[in-house]
Amino acid sequence: MRITWLGHSGFRIEIEGAVLLVDPWLTGNPMFPEGRAAEATRGATHVLVTHGHGDHASNAVAIAKRAGIKIACIHELSEVLGAEGAGTIGFGKGGTIDLAGARVTMVNACHSASIDFKDGLGHAGSEAGFMIAGEGHTIYVTGDTTVMADMEWMGEYFAPDIGILCAGGHYTMDMKMAAWAARKYFAFRTVIPCHYRTFPLLAQSAEELRAGLPGVTVIEPEVLEPITV
Repeated sequence: MRITWLGHSGFRIEIEGAVLLVDPWLTGNPMFPEGRAAEATRGATHVLVTHGHGDHASNAVAIAKRAGIKIACIHELSEVLGAEGAGTIGFGKGGTIDLAGARVTMVNACHSASIDFKDGLGHAGSEAGFMIAGEGHTIYVTGDTTVMADMEWMGEYFAPDIGILCAGGHYTMDMKMAAWAARKYFAFRTVIPCHYRTFPLLAQSAEELRAGLPGVTVIEPEVLEPITV
């Protein structure tokens, strides 16, 4: 299994027979190098979108249409993106779908979810995270969230060993909160922070996350450098 950061909250996850592009914001992303989109999206089988904000969803339709693949996301957002000509798989929280052998369950998040990259604000369902299971691992992709009580049952029920945690602060939980949640609710072996370093108002280092998780491998990712698990 390989996990590759695409900057901000975007990831390429190669698991089972799937190549999943999670929140692939490439155009306009200060962290993503110009001219490398083809490399990031090569061989992709599906796009996963956690919510409708532009730094997560604004490139999803173009990427999916170019690659001839489907976008999996919450039902209401799938209707909006589908109206733009993309193939979609709409599902809901608690629902599980099989994507080329990877089992993806939508779980709760606590944020907001309007479509904010078009004229005016549009309704797009609600924010979500994903549990992605395959190859003997379960990855928890938080999406944008703060700490929430739902993490208790999610940690016990899904037992994820890899956490991809938003931790930049300001719009989401920060490094200290993410570390606290990881200690209290989960038993991660590996944690990868995201939604940080993109803009000056976000955290620029994950050192506080690492300090708060002794015994856990905290990997500060580099864009387009695969992490093999």
